[in-house]
Amino acid sequence: MLRSPAVTERQYRDVLARGVRLRVLEEGRGQPVLYLHGLHLDHSTWDALCSTLGSSFQHVVPDLPGFGESEKPPPARFGYDVDAFTDAIVDLYGALGLGRAVVVGHGLGGTIAITLAARHPELVAKLVLIDAAWNAVEASLATRIASMPLLGGLVVKQLLGRTGFRAFFTGSVFGAGSTIDAARIDRYYQLFNTPAARGSALATLRATADARAITALTPRVEKPTLVLWGRHDRLCPAALGQRLSREIRGARLELFDAGHCPQEERPEQVGAAIRRFVAEER
Repeated sequence: MLRSPAVTERQYRDVLARGVRLRVLEEGRGQPVLYLHGLHLDHSTWDALCSTLGSSFQHVVPDLPGFGESEKPPPARFGYDVDAFTDAIVDLYGALGLGRAVVVGHGLGGTIAITLAARHPELVAKLVLIDAAWNAVEASLATRIASMPLLGGLVVKQLLGRTGFRAFFTGSVFGAGSTIDAARIDRYYQLFNTPAARGSALATLRATADARAITALTPRVEKPTLVLWGRHDRLCPAALGQRLSREIRGARLELFDAGHCPQEERPEQVGAAIRRFVAEER
């Protein structure tokens, strides 16, 4: 596999993966790091972390199918389950000639990263899992509503407005007292607020609700793994991070004073932890 040349300046390109057009940000040179974002987010969730880690890494930051500026195909064309996302990321490797990379996954992206490491270990140098949605948790009200055949489609596709979206992020995603600018939440809402994007979000919520397959895959991960978690995560409680670090042999756990998005709430601390981890000889 030919490795794609390093990109020293911030550059976007479109890549075809599993027949879906993905928007990919590339920047920096050195050790390749692939970032996989979570549900309702896009590549910009990694901006502060990439800036903290600096240009000595080759940052590869896609928008997942159905999110951000990537194509948002209907469920008949793309399955929106973890297997479909993972297959698209494998195609992304081939399209970019990426070779082995440190894989950093958050939330939904963490489940994709686990699946990638378990099924395609040749693509993963090391694994960083941030508040990964890898195990069954008590479904939030939003998830329970989304799962209802008629009401879920009505709420997600039509009724969820800016105020409700903001309330979800401030009440469930970010930790209490978070200083995340409201403009960032509004940007996520703007990317969500199209018929195609709402349809993709609903399809993903429904297709990834059952985490049992990911739980079964987790012990198969043999790559060096760092588990990072927000102590105050209300979506994926810290106890899940503690359990995950025990499920993967040799994994190490670090906790931060953050909610579900430590990469946005504590980017300097998360960046320092990743830098130490990548530098270790294991």
